[in-house]
Amino acid sequence: MFIEQPPELVRKLYPSALWRMNPNEKAIYLTFDDGPIPEVTPWVLDLLDKYGVKATFFLVGDNVRKYPDVFKMVVERGHRIGNHTFNHIRGFSKRYFTSVRYLDNTEEAQHIMEETAAGLGNSRQFIPPLFRPPHGHMGWAQYMVLKRHYTIVMWDLVTRDYSKKLRGPQVLANVMKYARNGSIITFHDSLKSWNNGNLQYALPRAIEFLLEEGYEFRLL
Repeated sequence: MFIEQPPELVRKLYPSALWRMNPNEKAIYLTFDDGPIPEVTPWVLDLLDKYGVKATFFLVGDNVRKYPDVFKMVVERGHRIGNHTFNHIRGFSKRYFTSVRYLDNTEEAQHIMEETAAGLGNSRQFIPPLFRPPHGHMGWAQYMVLKRHYTIVMWDLVTRDYSKKLRGPQVLANVMKYARNGSIITFHDSLKSWNNGNLQYALPRAIEFLLEEGYEFRLL
């Protein structure tokens, strides 16, 4: 449970970050990390369209640079956009541990996303700007700087679809066990989640389960 649903002690490390939305409303906030990539993201978008669900995508700037057409698909289909740094960097890495370097990398990602989306007429998807740190790693100095520029979004439930130790039914079981009112749920439109088959198995079944339970899907 420590990984799938962070305890209050962990949440207090970043007190102004969003971990969970209103616990009194039967709503779910579906999010995806690490895209966009052509092997996975279009499949996710088609699946979301099938169920009429909107989600928030925390995107890696370098992937936006490499796959601008896939990025534009996310924007054009009305999903919310968040920042996941330019190079998917760990906040605790020596190279980026200073708040200045970390913020510069994040700003580079924000710039290329907004520049690539220019002319599509969907600027609302960037307001207010959202940020999620890769791996959930942020030093205190990084957090203090970033929160002045972004709404920092963590998660109430990480499905662990990326894990080589889990199979699809176990990922689905995490959703069924830990989802609750206001949960911010994290999947990954990444090759890690795709190549092990966890995403293909768990995502459609998780959406169906949550809809059957009466949850409304909302955007952050």
